[in-house]
Amino acid sequence: MENHVLNRIKVVLCEKNKTAKWLAKELGKDPTTISKWCTNQSQPSIEILIKISELLNVDYTELIRVEGK
Repeated sequence: MENHVLNRIKVVLCEKNKTAKWLAKELGKDPTTISKWCTNQSQPSIEILIKISELLNVDYTELIRVEGK
């Protein structure tokens, strides 16, 4: 079985009391895009992931998890 890299953006947003709408505004992205990231239907680029980590004041590694094996 292959590993799947998924993000934890939704979880970290909750931990930081921030909304997907706030993140969309901060990044200048469509809220639909943020929603897809939060539900792991799609993944942001590493550059965007780093930007999100800076906005949320967490290490970018806290935004990712690997499932599988």
